[in-house]
Formats: sequence, structure tokens, C-alpha cells
Amino acid sequence: MRPDGTAQAPPFDPELTAVLAAVGRREPLTLAGLAARQERDAAARPRPAIGELRDGGRFEVAELRAPAVNGREVGLVAARPAGVTGPLPLLYYLHGGGMVMGNAWSVLPRLLRDWALPLRLAVVSVEYPLAPKAQYLEPLEHCYAGLVWAAGHAAELGLDADRVVLGGKSAGGGLAAALALLTRDRGGPAPIGQLLLSPMLDDRGATFSSHQMAGHDPWDRASNAVAWQALLGDRYGTADLSPYAAPARATELAALPPAYLEVGSAETFRDEVVAYADAIWRAGGDAELHVWPGAFHGFDTLAPRAALSRDAREARTRWLRRVLGR
Repeated sequence: MRPDGTAQAPPFDPELTAVLAAVGRREPLTLAGLAARQERDAAARPRPAIGELRDGGRFEVAELRAPAVNGREVGLVAARPAGVTGPLPLLYYLHGGGMVMGNAWSVLPRLLRDWALPLRLAVVSVEYPLAPKAQYLEPLEHCYAGLVWAAGHAAELGLDADRVVLGGKSAGGGLAAALALLTRDRGGPAPIGQLLLSPMLDDRGATFSSHQMAGHDPWDRASNAVAWQALLGDRYGTADLSPYAAPARATELAALPPAYLEVGSAETFRDEVVAYADAIWRAGGDAELHVWPGAFHGFDTLAPRAALSRDAREARTRWLRRVLGR
């Protein structure tokens, strides 16, 4: 036990410890400092130009617009290996950033390298609006509108509308889980899988790991609470919050597409992700769960060459191959 009575945190993987020590820890989010943090993040993660994403002609990349939600157009970035004919399966991807940071463009280079090229699939990345300017279900409604539009225009986009996988990391993983619930309930496009990487699922911050990893995980319960408050506004902490906002609140998880879930053993989200996988199993669903030993939140982004990061990428790719029949 720690001196304050909380449980001792599990150790980080040695390779990850060394990388974290070298780059240093970021300051936790605060509501007062959120705007300045968003400006710094936008400067640190500029959008790659379309020419850069095309990578000398290896990929076809286009910026698209879906019909507006609440007066705001839905921005999409579509990319696929160049010269590949025939309808391609689609990874419909939602970026991370705690619902308050990140963009649809900066995640594409890794997605294209790791999956689009070797698996011969297309990627559509969604530029959903960020909190606190966009609150509650507005980001999710943008994601849903983009999915409906992409499925409806599959033929002209060269997509196979019957082979769509929803995917996302952190906040994007939570959005992907919520989108699977929403499209099921609305009778929208039916994805064949959901790829949930360290998903942000539970607004309540009451799990054991949330308390255990406080001040230890780079994304801890303090930052997580600020992000949820920015998204939910007055609805933060309410008992009747919609599961479309926080999928951990869902009580009906039947009839969902097969799920891949991963999380680190030394991560704030550990217990909520494990609980979500268990809830899918209890509902008779299909879920593959990986808990990476000694991994903190965002470990593979911070330390992409670490052995644990390589193992995680290989496991995700194997699951995608099975789901897509590749």
C-alpha cells in the first residue's frame, strides 16, 4: 500500500519505463488550462498534407464531406492503397485525444503503414468536433453521420459496405464502442467488428484501477475527469447518463459485432475495459481481450519499437485478418 492508503501500482515494463523517463511526464489536464493545452497539442500534431499522406503515390487520399450535423459538416479523410482494384473492406477509424485533442489526419500514416497496405483495406478517419465546444452526443452523431454516408456511397468510394470494422484508440475507442451501440439500435450500417484500443468507456472514475493508477499512469483519473467534464458539461456525474456517451453504462450488449479490446495492466482504463469485455461475454457476444503486462496508456505511441508494442500491433493485425478474411 502507498502511504495514502491506496494500492501500490503494478510496475511498468522496463522498456516502457526507460522511454517514459526520457520523454518526461505531461502535466495533467485542468479545465482552466484546457484551451492552452489544446493549442499546444494542435501545434505539436499538425495535420499532414495530402501529398505527404500519399507517400509518393503509394496511397490514394481524399478529403470528403458528409451532410452536416447541427449545422456543422462532417469531415472525413479517406485513404487506400493505390492501384488496388475492387471494393475494399473499410476500417472506419476514430482518433484519440480524450475527446478534447487530436485530429483525423495525424493518425493516418500509422494506419496506412500497419494495416491499409498489408491487409488491402481502405481507411476513413473522422474529424469529429472536440469538447468543450462540442458536448454530449454531438461528436458521436458526427461519427454516425459519417458512417451512414460512407456506407451509402460505398460503390463510388470503392468500398465493401458489408465489411466495415469500427476502430479507435482511447477516446476514439470509446466512440467506436458507442457507435456500435448506436448503429445497432438505429438499424444503421452493420459493422463486422469493433477494434477498441484502450477505450475510454466510463465517466464515473470509480474503478479500482482508476484509483490505483492515480499519479502513475500518464493519463490518470485527474486528466480523465477533466476530459469527461469537458464532454458532458452539466450531465457529468448524473445517474441517468446515456450509454451512447459512456458505453460502460450500457446494460444491453447483445447483438454487437465481434470486439477486440486491449488495455495495459498499469493503466487507468484497465478495469473498465476488462469489465466491458466481460459484459459482452455475459451477453453471449464475441470479444477478444488483451491486457498487456506493464503497459501504461498510449504505450505503443510513446514507445513504438518496444517489444510489447510490437506484440500489441501483431495481435491487432491477426484479429483484423481473421475478421476480414484476409
